[in-house]
Amino acid sequence: MPRLALLLAMAAPVWIFSFSTTGQVIATALVAAIVVAALADALRIPGARYVELARVFPPTIGVGDTRPGNYTVTSSWPAVLSVSITQQVPAALAANILHAGSLEVTPGNALIANLTITGRSRGTFPLGPVALTIPGPWKLIRRSLIYYLDDTISITPSMANTGRYRLIAAQHRVRTAGQRVIRRRGAGTSFANLRDYVPGDDPRRIDWKATARRHRLISREFTVEQGQTIMIAIDCGRMMTQLAGDRPRFEYALASALTLADIALSTGDRVGLIVFDSLVRRYIAPTRTPGTLGALRDALTGVTATMTEPDYAAAFRTLTERNRRRSLIVLFTDVIDVRSSRAVIALTARSAERHLPLVVALRNEQLVLASVPSPDTSDEQAYESAAAEELLSARDEALQIMRQAGVAVLDTAPTGMTAALINRYLEIKERSVL
Repeated sequence: MPRLALLLAMAAPVWIFSFSTTGQVIATALVAAIVVAALADALRIPGARYVELARVFPPTIGVGDTRPGNYTVTSSWPAVLSVSITQQVPAALAANILHAGSLEVTPGNALIANLTITGRSRGTFPLGPVALTIPGPWKLIRRSLIYYLDDTISITPSMANTGRYRLIAAQHRVRTAGQRVIRRRGAGTSFANLRDYVPGDDPRRIDWKATARRHRLISREFTVEQGQTIMIAIDCGRMMTQLAGDRPRFEYALASALTLADIALSTGDRVGLIVFDSLVRRYIAPTRTPGTLGALRDALTGVTATMTEPDYAAAFRTLTERNRRRSLIVLFTDVIDVRSSRAVIALTARSAERHLPLVVALRNEQLVLASVPSPDTSDEQAYESAAAEELLSARDEALQIMRQAGVAVLDTAPTGMTAALINRYLEIKERSVL
């Protein structure tokens, strides 16, 4: 403690006179007094059984999201305590206490220290120990109490904007309500209403109870089920490891995929998932049960982008074998080199015969900037600019070939991807092309 060090420094000159017996006695007595004071100060610092600490953090947080948390300190010590909180959180999480310096804890009352936490990288992590540092009343000695708490936090793909996009989808449904009421007699499984029987109706549709009550033949009318199937396919190969700002493009894809899943489930669609690089890393069959969104989030939390080449053939083969229903296949990827472009073009064009593929091509904004030479460009930079322009030209050609083959393409920057994707999805729903 600084105060104890100051007292000892002030007592040091006394030892100059310790060549005499009187000087030795005075110096020894002074040091002894300082030691006794320090011991007395230490004895007036409570132990852990008198001070309780609780940590309240959200169980989950999205990458890049900031949410509040707090520490609660409760003291049964008869005196007012001045405490400082030291935390040891995982590197995947940033935590900033909003109160700087010491905090005063009064007997029998709870002190709440608020803080903000920010998710940095996905996964489930133990939050680690917390230390309370408590000085004695005279601030000569301080004691650190270590609390080993067993709570954890899951850092998931961000879903911060789902509420806003859900509102947009709801407004879209209200705007388009009544524009297309599709009813097919004798088809579908969802009961619509009762009506008078007309010649040509399927006799199996006659409602005999209603017929008996009304004394005339009454038929049941059914509507075609409007729920559709959305398969989200996410490439986690090497192209998705590239940074877009401070995060890999893969993180933007995960956040957009979860937002799309949330909107699709809210409209009654079934949603499934496949994540792949050289292997299929995750697969969830299409469903719309209440726990679907949580299952998708949990499946995406532990997967990371790798430096391997994606095997599009294996991914589409898995989709074909496990999902026979016509679906909207939303593929998050990029097609920057010739090899991957050919594979994506061939497979998406083939899948367009049964499904409706939508390729979300994540544009590399750094490559776009590099393709535009500046007036003072050096020879080396000119070559780099020409190479970037050539890659972008090949990419544009690949996307155009996909469009000509009947594949829907969304060419977008990662930062604006979610809004563009939700608008395209709602457009597909409105046009009933699936």
